[in-house]
Amino acid sequence: MPTIDCDSRVHETRVTDRSELAPGVILLGLNAPELARATRAGQYVMAIPPTGEAAATALGIYEAQGERASLLFFLTGKRTRELGELRPGDMLALTGPLGNGFDLSSKPRHAVIVAGGVGIASVLLAAQRLVADGTRVELLYGARNEALLVDAQRFAEAGCELALATDDGSAGHHGLITALLERRSEMPDLILACGPSPMLRAVGRIAADRGVRAQLSLEETFACGVGGCWGCVVPLARTSAQAPGFPLESQGGSDVVYARICKEGPVFFSDELKW
Repeated sequence: MPTIDCDSRVHETRVTDRSELAPGVILLGLNAPELARATRAGQYVMAIPPTGEAAATALGIYEAQGERASLLFFLTGKRTRELGELRPGDMLALTGPLGNGFDLSSKPRHAVIVAGGVGIASVLLAAQRLVADGTRVELLYGARNEALLVDAQRFAEAGCELALATDDGSAGHHGLITALLERRSEMPDLILACGPSPMLRAVGRIAADRGVRAQLSLEETFACGVGGCWGCVVPLARTSAQAPGFPLESQGGSDVVYARICKEGPVFFSDELKW
């Protein structure tokens, strides 16, 4: 897919609203007009905890419209807990938007979005864009239990058809969300997915078996978020438009190169990944 020339910078934002969608799941609204204007579906920010005692953490940009952007995240450690304690009026510094997001330029007639757990935070903008372009959009959304199927109604209101799955059977299909993708008789023109690595690998396998290209947004813990440390690499086909240009094949390079998830990604075509 084409790489994005990011208009990234440090944004000094102000918290406008905060809600806890489920225990340990925070939606943080921000006054961030420049960030909202520059963001494309699937991009992320590096959020800098205000005390400076913890390193910045990567968070998908959930909403971006007008002067407002938002971050949807799970409380998983010191960094996210500090961000989760912010209240309206507090300031938050963000670096972004970063990374290559989803390529929606093909304007498909029918798209399926597969989201697992916190992966839901990276796909709302893509869903909204596709619906606005006249695409039929289905969201296959899985989580551990019904309470963690956060904001599903938001996608329905945006015009998506919903299919849900939970590990404990408390809502929708009892089992993995990928089972709903695998058993389909009708496949879409495009599959987008974000979630845990095992889910993404399964989506990529199903897409290959059924002859559909899938775009996968990879989850990773980033140290820098700007490609400088090479701590978040994934093997990628050299022929990919997202492949780094080094090492040169003529200088001993192979047909597989290592791409940085934070820089060349986080979204890659599944058939170009060499997991």
